Amino acid sequence: MTRALITNDDGIDAPGLAALAQAARTAGLEIVIAAPVRQSSGAGASIIAAEEDGRVRVDTRTLPGLEEVPAYAVHGGPGLIALIAARGAFGAGVDLVLSGVNHGANVGRAILHSGTVGAALTGGLNGARGMAVSLDVGMHPEEFHWDAAAAAALRLLPGLEAAPERTVINVNVPNSATTRGFSEASLAPFGIVQTTMAEAEEHYIRLAVEELPNTPEEGSDAALLADGWVTVTGIDAIMSRPFALEGLSDVGRIGAD
Repeated sequence: MTRALITNDDGIDAPGLAALAQAARTAGLEIVIAAPVRQSSGAGASIIAAEEDGRVRVDTRTLPGLEEVPAYAVHGGPGLIALIAARGAFGAGVDLVLSGVNHGANVGRAILHSGTVGAALTGGLNGARGMAVSLDVGMHPEEFHWDAAAAAALRLLPGLEAAPERTVINVNVPNSATTRGFSEASLAPFGIVQTTMAEAEEHYIRLAVEELPNTPEEGSDAALLADGWVTVTGIDAIMSRPFALEGLSDVGRIGAD
């Protein structure tokens, strides 16, 4: 049986986490739930945690409707959780890391900062297949279609399980009971929201999040999501790329003779 870690960056009590776990269990996956004890949005793939004597605190939890599923509240971020899951912290290793359902879209190259995406990428880096799932609730939602987002994610599971090990996908779902379907999408140049400086004093600053004023790039995840599609983007963790060293007379030689 496929074993899956269900995690997120919104915290152990988030409704999106419960929806994804319920759907994964219904699909026949063997699941373990481990999520941050508190909100960890923006953590990226950080593996920093609150430590005492070199130990990371992990609390056993029982989640409503998921009483028989092992669940853990970790005093660390989602990237750390995916890492220690691969090392056996929650029993046997996992084949899948399912991260979400996130409160808010994760689109564009700004997914670099997302803890939801960071967990999926860390899972992939350690040999699992990963999926980050986010619900595009906007800035002022009146309702939340968590179950629809979880159901969309599970429709992608057969393809993900058939893909090579370490495959990671980023999925964004419109906040609606129905969608136009699934669309492969490129990453937008940035995202659909931005962090701005709201206040700055001598000893502190305060940040705020606001929507970007520009029109999303055609064919990007931001544009297709706004048009009602479930967007699917294959992503990689860290990759090398060529960097020209022409003009350096000592290429290949470091230090004094």
